Amino acid sequence: MFVSLLALKERNMRFVGGKRLFLAHLLLALVFVQGFGTADSSLNYTNYRQVSSMRLERIQRHLDKINKPPVMTIESPDGDIIDCVHKRKQPALDHPLLRNHKIQRGPPERPRVKMVKEDDHRANKSGAADEGVMRGSWQMWHRNGTRCPRGTVPIRRSRVHDVLRSKSLFDFGKKKASVSLARRKDAPDVVSANGHEHAIAYTGSSQEVYGAKATINVWDPSIQVVNEFSLSQIWLLSGSFDGSDLNSIEAGWQVSPELYGDSRPRLFTYWTSDSYQATGCYNLLCSGFVQTNSRVAIGAAISPVSSYTGNQYDISILIWKDPKLGNWWMSFGDNTLVGYWPAELFTHLADHATMVEWGGEVVNSRASGEHTSTQMGSGHFAEDGFGKASYFRNLEIVDSDNSLSSVQTISALAENTNCYNIKSSYNNEWGTHFYYGGPGRNPQCP
Repeated sequence: MFVSLLALKERNMRFVGGKRLFLAHLLLALVFVQGFGTADSSLNYTNYRQVSSMRLERIQRHLDKINKPPVMTIESPDGDIIDCVHKRKQPALDHPLLRNHKIQRGPPERPRVKMVKEDDHRANKSGAADEGVMRGSWQMWHRNGTRCPRGTVPIRRSRVHDVLRSKSLFDFGKKKASVSLARRKDAPDVVSANGHEHAIAYTGSSQEVYGAKATINVWDPSIQVVNEFSLSQIWLLSGSFDGSDLNSIEAGWQVSPELYGDSRPRLFTYWTSDSYQATGCYNLLCSGFVQTNSRVAIGAAISPVSSYTGNQYDISILIWKDPKLGNWWMSFGDNTLVGYWPAELFTHLADHATMVEWGGEVVNSRASGEHTSTQMGSGHFAEDGFGKASYFRNLEIVDSDNSLSSVQTISALAENTNCYNIKSSYNNEWGTHFYYGGPGRNPQCP
């Protein structure tokens, strides 16, 4: 009964007058939050909580703000609702800094590929091979064959249940502050305090970087508790790592039951201009990122995914600064332009990035007093290699000439190698690459 009432509430909150007031009072008592179609039956998504009509009103006002009126709606097999919204009505343009922003019509100037002599690298065949890699890991909502029409952008609809899973309305769609790992000399101590653990490769902090690229192996790591996540992503960073002005642009795939209500890997983006304090958000859950593509839904599930000793699937992500207009563009897969972060959103990144990070991150909440068993990557350690451990391959950066070239030198870092680790290498086919991940709690990681 409570489920149907909440659904009724969600459908009818836009009504005005007596009908809206009646429904608000009808739902004062108890809301039952359940059934998010998880692929992981060990997670308990059922949660009873008291929700006042005032809170529900606030939530619905926020949802009305970010869920724009669709031209067409598509129901995905995984339960997502994809709204096809006119591109000039998308949430990005609500941002105060973008009120007069004109959506970039012409394509950006794409990075040129810089050829590197084979002698510049040692040809170390580390076991990585293109055989067995299946191209084109795509999105689940495409399965029914329906697409958004031209002139619209696909936006995953947010619902009342999504907000109720978060700590608060303010926290909905936001990362919790986490200092950049590469700047921490005392990383294990610091990370154990904020609950985030990483296995990353990163560039030095003294160079000017105008973009980064990688091809990322896609898995569906298991998550121990709903408020933990596991992600694999690219970070482009600039600003103060120990202050409040860190700028970050991020993209990759993540499994986040709290954010999405299931355990499927999903394409995601993130941005902040103030060290994750007040600005920015995941995907299109706030104004900022301008989407231009009608085929890629940010936040939608990626399918198919890799299997242990079976087929391997990966996605390619490129983020770079358009040298003409200064916006940070993102392409996905086979050079498909998704959209851009306008330069107006940033302070330090309005110019360039000073560091790039590639790799995995998990939340270790120690819910049972022990290290989490939330997996990173495939859930297997780096030394297990291809088909078993997850990988990032063909790491590249964009320089001031808008040239894309293989990363020459990277550092690798993981806080607790008994829980998650990383091993980097190079060969002619995969360029600079690494395997990473782990199972979390095990006899060596109590």
